Amino acid sequence: MRHVAIVVTGLGRVGSAFARLLEEKEESCRIRYGLDLELRSIIGRSGGLYTPKRHGLHGLAALTRDEIAAHSAWNAGLTLPEALSILDPGVLVECTPTDLTTGEPGLGYMRAALHAGWNIAAASKGALVLRYQELFEHAAERHVQIRYSGATAAALPTLDTGLYALAGAEIQRIEGILTGTTNHILGRMEEGLAFEDALREAQAKGIAEPDPSLDIDGWDTLCKILLIANAAAGTSLELADIPRSGIRKVTKGDLDKARADGKSLKLLGRMVRQESGATAEVAVAAIEPTHPLYHVNGTNKGIVFFTDTMGQVAVSGGKSDPRGTAAALLKDIINIYR
Repeated sequence: MRHVAIVVTGLGRVGSAFARLLEEKEESCRIRYGLDLELRSIIGRSGGLYTPKRHGLHGLAALTRDEIAAHSAWNAGLTLPEALSILDPGVLVECTPTDLTTGEPGLGYMRAALHAGWNIAAASKGALVLRYQELFEHAAERHVQIRYSGATAAALPTLDTGLYALAGAEIQRIEGILTGTTNHILGRMEEGLAFEDALREAQAKGIAEPDPSLDIDGWDTLCKILLIANAAAGTSLELADIPRSGIRKVTKGDLDKARADGKSLKLLGRMVRQESGATAEVAVAAIEPTHPLYHVNGTNKGIVFFTDTMGQVAVSGGKSDPRGTAAALLKDIINIYR
């Protein structure tokens, strides 16, 4: 049995879902993979929780923020470097909000983890998008791994497909519906709702965030296609390289025209490899019924890889909620030690 210390940064929706899933899958991970995954610390901006006992933070995800602050394991002055120094190296699970200006606080957390010799499973995108090369070079120097399935369409196995299932093939093009929120909203608009009504409905159902700008303005899709292309297709794309538009300006006329042509509107992230280099974009596109992503509806997502030797490979589905992201984080941890 291998004992693996887990430290989580951020206890929002994804961090809480991960803590719950870790408890739920605890016995399964021991039996199937020989891994005893021990949640030992959770770090936030104002302090953190730490336990010297294995599985000493059970039940934490069910607590409110006030109850967490009153927990016996709470330390208002605890920092991530301090928590990492107390424990044998394991996995940092990075679940803080995405910041595309500075990458913080995730960037600082990931740098600290790598410096201490810890592996990383990340759901947050900001640090990876802004400092991809730096972080992976640091990981190679420290002989640890960075996995980020949770940052590239949650439960949809985008990276697994591109990196492992298509090994040996050259990926010439990628097209993906990578944000379930925008796919749901566009679908409801096709059914007759105005954009504002479809957005409010998605927020009421917990599909869209209170501030939905990362999703509806295309930033979330941009981050995902960048990370997938850089990892699976070996590109060197940066944030500024990718033109982006979202779904705010989609009109009833756009929907009517697509429907009259027998097509469906989808927000796509695209990467194309050319002789001059790789290009990418994020934009709403009208796709034909023969396209593999045409029937990807609701909050489902999908991705298509076009290759030189394996032809066209498509994957669709996958939960788009925090539990789906938590499952992707758990998968990454298991695969680090397989």
